[in-house]
Amino acid sequence: MTTPSQLQPVDWSRLPRRHAISAADAAQRLVRHPGWAIEGEGAGTALAKTYHFANYFQTLAFVNALAWIAHQQDHHPSLQVDYGRCTVRWNTHDAGGLSDTDFDCAQRTDTLVSTL
Repeated sequence: MTTPSQLQPVDWSRLPRRHAISAADAAQRLVRHPGWAIEGEGAGTALAKTYHFANYFQTLAFVNALAWIAHQQDHHPSLQVDYGRCTVRWNTHDAGGLSDTDFDCAQRTDTLVSTL
């Protein structure tokens, strides 16, 4: 259940700025994240993976659970939702590319799927 304290606005001035990691560092980290791919270049670079589900209901259950993780991490992916699948793209817009947070959230996404 959501409580009022969980809905408070984020004080962005108190959060540390996220920094982009180099393309070489991102490629090295990618090895530890099976099924994920690096798409795009520069500020549009994203960490992407498509997950498959038995039906639309399971796909939306995943999306809703991922929304909670995104809210808790204050980091929100781009999602492409279709019947039986969802493509997740993590990108740190304010850093201008991929950051540590994207790889952390990719791991959290994989962990979520393993529990469904």
